Amino acid sequence: MGGVALLAKRAGHRVSGSDQHTYPPMSTQLKAEGIELYEGYSADHLNPAPDLVVIGNALSRGNPAVEHVLNAGIEYTSGPRWLGENYLRGRSVIAVAGTHGKTTTASMVAWMLEQAGESPGFLIGGVPNNFGHSARDGNKFFVVEADEYDTAFFDKRAKFVHYRPSVLILNNLEYDHADIYPDLQSIQTQFHHLVRTIPGNGTIISNAQDTHLETVLEKGCWSQLQRFSLQEGSDWQVQMLKPDGSKLAFFRSGEALGEIEWSSCGRHNAMNACAALAACVAAGLDASQALDGLATYTGVKRRMEVLLDQDGIQVYDDFAHHPTAIRLTLEGLRRKVGNRRVLVALEPRSNTMRAGVHIGELGPALVAADHVWLMAGGGIDWDPQEALRPLEGRGRVVTRSEDLLQQMLDAVQEGDHVVFMSNGGFDSVPARFCEQLKLHDRR
Repeated sequence: MGGVALLAKRAGHRVSGSDQHTYPPMSTQLKAEGIELYEGYSADHLNPAPDLVVIGNALSRGNPAVEHVLNAGIEYTSGPRWLGENYLRGRSVIAVAGTHGKTTTASMVAWMLEQAGESPGFLIGGVPNNFGHSARDGNKFFVVEADEYDTAFFDKRAKFVHYRPSVLILNNLEYDHADIYPDLQSIQTQFHHLVRTIPGNGTIISNAQDTHLETVLEKGCWSQLQRFSLQEGSDWQVQMLKPDGSKLAFFRSGEALGEIEWSSCGRHNAMNACAALAACVAAGLDASQALDGLATYTGVKRRMEVLLDQDGIQVYDDFAHHPTAIRLTLEGLRRKVGNRRVLVALEPRSNTMRAGVHIGELGPALVAADHVWLMAGGGIDWDPQEALRPLEGRGRVVTRSEDLLQQMLDAVQEGDHVVFMSNGGFDSVPARFCEQLKLHDRR
């Protein structure tokens, strides 16, 4: 929604918005663009009546602003529909869908296009470091992060059915969004609806190692289909030339395309890179030109973003929301840092995590860490201690951010790698932790 607001502002509209508890980097982006932010959902924020209200999918009937829009007869729409009707028609749209890696992979695609001189537009659910903002208008190409979450309270289809891409990446598919979808099959149905929108001369690039995606494609595929993998036999293959994934080699139909060394790491990012390369080639870029751009990709804010590197201690902020993503991220870090200690603080904040859907997978996802703190506040009705049992005493549960902060400051040592994992604000603990380390250094 913040990205949609940025696009509307740059298109010449006067834009304001209401939300609760906005936090950086999006809040700072919006203010820098001159977009007026209101705290909360008072009907007063809609007086005088705007020409159009774009309603996010977090809002439902009973919300004061929503009720005022309906009662006053103010014109309204959803963010995905507004984007599809105002920005994507007439563009060459490249969409990135999947449970994990959408933001990172979309950022890679946009940066490779940028480095090739294409000046793409994009709407990404994070802030790519190479660009410094999450959305912009552009020329021919538009890269969009295609979310499977529902569109709005009045449109329960997945967001991505509004985007009509000509190139689609299907990165992976697991059960998530338990507050919306009752089971995996219902999510696969939404992905099949997306596949149905891709034209016959369009391209679908799918993860060959994901059986759930294969089930989707078996329902019908009418487009050019290419698969990517870490294994031989796929249309696109990536090899990790270093165990941490910081050096990669790429192949198409067995033919070597080139190698890169880059600042990212991990098996998951190797796969993201392979999918992004395939998408850029499908869009018309030369493979070697695309790889040159990929080599200079520098990541996304809050995706293993380095917040501090001081006295041999590195602190990262990661937008974790699913056990698989947590596991792959920590495994990649472990391969990179070897025997150095990895300290993890996790806030299970997504609706699915808080509902306890993945409780059995959470502990195993954290085993690469040496010490884990899980901040279990209100709204969790499962036993966090039980979830951490696979860590065999290396996990600790806290309920207050102040306790978490102090315990981590007491535990951290020179040479440690400290990872904060949350898809929310985490009560500003990562920033507070870094500030305390800096204060200690000044003493």
